[in-house]
Amino acid sequence: MSESLAKWQQPDTIQTSLNAKNIAIVGLSSNPLRASHFVGLYLLNNGYQITPVNPTEKEIFGLTCYPNLLEIPHEIDLVDVFRAPDAAPGIAQEAATIGADFLWLQFGVISPEAIAIAEAAQITCIVDRCIKIEHARYRGRMHWLGFNTEQISARRREP
Repeated sequence: MSESLAKWQQPDTIQTSLNAKNIAIVGLSSNPLRASHFVGLYLLNNGYQITPVNPTEKEIFGLTCYPNLLEIPHEIDLVDVFRAPDAAPGIAQEAATIGADFLWLQFGVISPEAIAIAEAAQITCIVDRCIKIEHARYRGRMHWLGFNTEQISARRREP
C-alpha cells in the first residue's frame, strides 16, 4: 500500500484540512514524552480547538477527555488518529457517525479498511503524515528554513 499512499498525501488536500477548527485527537496522551501530547499542545498553541479522546484519561491540557468520538457533545471537523492501525476502522466509523470532514491517520497508522470506511462516508483522508509537521510546513516557519513547500517564489505566503 505504501506506493499508493500519494493519493492521501496531496499538498492541496493537506492544506485544506488545516482550515479545520475543531480537532479531535484520538489517543492523545497526558505523557509529555508521547508524540500525541506534543502534537496536541502544538495545535492548541496555534489556535485550534482540540478535543482529547482517550478512555484512560479524564482531562488533558485542562480539557475534558472523552472515551470515544461518539461522546463528544460538539462538532468535530477533523479526527487525528494516534492509535494502532487495527483500531483505525472503528475510529473511522465513529468519524463517519459524527460527520467529520477529515480523517487524519498519523505516521505509521495505515489502514486500508479505515480509509475505505471514511471515503464511503465522504470523509477526506490524509494518511501517514503528521499534522504538526504539515502545519509547520504550510502555515508555520518551516518554509522559511528551506523545506520543500512545492512553490517557487521569493514571496512569503500568508496563511
